[in-house]
Amino acid sequence: MRKVFPEANFVHVPMADGGEGTTQSLIDATGGTLYALNATGPLGETVEASYGIMGNGEIAVIEMASASGIQFVNRDTKNPLVTTTYGTGELIRACLDKGIKKIILGIGGSATNDGGAGMAEALGVRFYDEAGNTLPRGGGALDRLHHIDLSWLDSRLAQVDIQVACDVTNPLCGEQGHQRFSARRKGQRQRWLHSWITIWRITRR
Repeated sequence: MRKVFPEANFVHVPMADGGEGTTQSLIDATGGTLYALNATGPLGETVEASYGIMGNGEIAVIEMASASGIQFVNRDTKNPLVTTTYGTGELIRACLDKGIKKIILGIGGSATNDGGAGMAEALGVRFYDEAGNTLPRGGGALDRLHHIDLSWLDSRLAQVDIQVACDVTNPLCGEQGHQRFSARRKGQRQRWLHSWITIWRITRR
């Protein structure tokens, strides 16, 4: 570019789309700090994840992919009916423990399709079926969801501004919905179709 525009001033700005690299880009750009955390992976295993706090010390950056990413599954284990976003909730909780009041949450690159239920569970929300049993983690259980208990929700969330970073505008359901386009990447066709039907049922209630 300098060869073509030798008189121009160039400003190097790290950028990302909400997926992998988002946290590092914003930390680099602001002189922030990266923190490591052992979190729950999409299949329930312990993974090494991370989150960042920007240079002003007031804004945290989290990549959903860090704890709930598709890199933690393979061709044989990827299954959106059982994968969970619980680890992403653990990263949010770690930010709350540091007194953060604003979080930028990048939602790209995940192995999950549970509507954020796992993330909410890590922050105190409880999900029950009609018989009063706690639902197992994963999108495949959501068609049995009967009621949600918010009484144990972390009260600190009421004081936190959470902004979502992504590079798509798809709604949750429908012909152009996330379920139709993204779930195929996270599991076999019959799995994403079941998950799409599950979310549709919930939103119709």
